[in-house]
Amino acid sequence: MKISEIHVYQVDLPVVNGPYKMSHSSVWSLKSTLVKIVADNGQFGWGETCPVGSTYNESYSSGAAGAIAEMAQGLIGTSVFPVPLHRRMNDLLTGHQYAKAALDIAAHDLLGKHLGLSVADLLGGALVDRVPSYYALNVASPEEAARKALDKCAEGYPRLQLKVGGRPVEEDIETIRRVWEAIRSKSVRLVIDANRSLLTRDVLSISRECHDIPLVIEQPCNNVEDLQAIRPIVRHAIYMDENTINPNTAVVAAGTGLVDGFGLKVTQLGGLHMMRAMRDICAIRGLPHTCDDTWGGDIMAAACTHIGATVAPRLLEGVWIAAPYIEGNYDSENGIKVESGHITVPSKPGLGIIPDESTFSSPVASFG
Repeated sequence: MKISEIHVYQVDLPVVNGPYKMSHSSVWSLKSTLVKIVADNGQFGWGETCPVGSTYNESYSSGAAGAIAEMAQGLIGTSVFPVPLHRRMNDLLTGHQYAKAALDIAAHDLLGKHLGLSVADLLGGALVDRVPSYYALNVASPEEAARKALDKCAEGYPRLQLKVGGRPVEEDIETIRRVWEAIRSKSVRLVIDANRSLLTRDVLSISRECHDIPLVIEQPCNNVEDLQAIRPIVRHAIYMDENTINPNTAVVAAGTGLVDGFGLKVTQLGGLHMMRAMRDICAIRGLPHTCDDTWGGDIMAAACTHIGATVAPRLLEGVWIAAPYIEGNYDSENGIKVESGHITVPSKPGLGIIPDESTFSSPVASFG
């Protein structure tokens, strides 16, 4: 099968009860880029990429549409299978993994439908029919964060991620301790996520002052060099997230023991093809990781859930999706949602999601 058409859509995803607050930014609405690939046999598949603003990482919504447009015409006539597709994308454009990921996801969806297999089957086979999710708690006051943490424990989430940074480290330390005091008897794992915002000095302060709390510190500093500096002396496990902006960095970090795990993002690595590779590398090294993305609707949520279902349960830290923060679904019947802190893996062919195109505006670009 070869690609005969590519159609690009953009939809707005307002944040429910916004904003969504991280250390570097607060977002009220995000623009998601959807891609529909049509093969020469008439089969089609859907992909998605949705950067969480323009400061979270080296990605932004206009860049996604622009990068896809840069590649699209050159992809007409290319095989939909992942290996030749990625080789062709890399020949046409250097970098921009987040844009390539939308095309990769669409190709997996198309292939699954054609073969009558779920995307999880294409990725090696689901090990479970429900994957654990986790909830990201916004940067908030100690009191508000502790209250919200208790609420999410009651909803059944097995893991909570607490956003920190962008304020005096003493306030972060107080918030961490208040949250832990609230949930310590609930058998819920705690992660603090600084989204690259902390100085190495502040990471060491948090680890020292919270030495008795069994937490994980996710992407505390801005760059790999900072992680290398704190790695030998920090008291807690360190996970890498934003620094996995390209597959090579992730592979080196895993191979050298720089980190104890990952917050893996489908679009940062360039799609499900590379997520599968990183999943297997993490299995070899015994590194726990999540299967997430920055934001998005049903298409992205389904992609994250499918790859998450193929990860050994002892290594899967959870699948984060944006569904609890946005309203509505692309597919009103099969939309992805979190129930009791877990997500049911779609069983229909492909992603198991068929977006209602009538709810979208006209394509912003079409090729073929």
